[in-house]
Amino acid sequence: MKRRDSLRRRRSFREPRARFLIVCEGKLTEPIYFTDVRRAERGIIHLEIVPGGVPKTIVERAVDIKKQSERDAKRRRDENLRYDSVWCVFDIDEHPFVPEAKQQAQANAINIAVSNPCFELWFLLHFQDQTAHIDRQKVQHLCRQHMPGYQKEPPCDVLRPHQVEATERAIQLENWQESRENAGGNPSTGVHRLIQQIHEACRR
Repeated sequence: MKRRDSLRRRRSFREPRARFLIVCEGKLTEPIYFTDVRRAERGIIHLEIVPGGVPKTIVERAVDIKKQSERDAKRRRDENLRYDSVWCVFDIDEHPFVPEAKQQAQANAINIAVSNPCFELWFLLHFQDQTAHIDRQKVQHLCRQHMPGYQKEPPCDVLRPHQVEATERAIQLENWQESRENAGGNPSTGVHRLIQQIHEACRR
């Protein structure tokens, strides 16, 4: 009994894990990828992934979940029930109401990681630079060249070793687009900012 009480006391002093909420567009590719990110961090973070929807509904869903977590934290007097960071991940593609989705996210202190034209651009940057305008089909074609057999389930073991290079390329691409006054233009992605924030949370 004494040993059990001692273990319980030690657990109560454990630093709470950072809580991330990611609401993403895809129902397969993005959830598989971010689940692997969580696994690679060995459970140091609490990562809740909610797939499905178009940009506006994704942001609306994130707002609802965030507000519910705040109500739960207040009702149960437990600040650890709040999300430390909330992200919406979606593509530009041909979706309607993207500006409205961005505005709503900003108004509710929600981060966005937008890829133009598509999420797979982030995968492509693991292997090569990309500055020329590119469509979704071409991005996916190039991804299959680097990751033979790739369809919708990303080979995370192949991607993981190149994450640093992908981040560097994404930052360079972002800076280049901003220098041309074309922030968020094709091609661009904001996924690296989410990945960086997760890594920073895990180092605390």
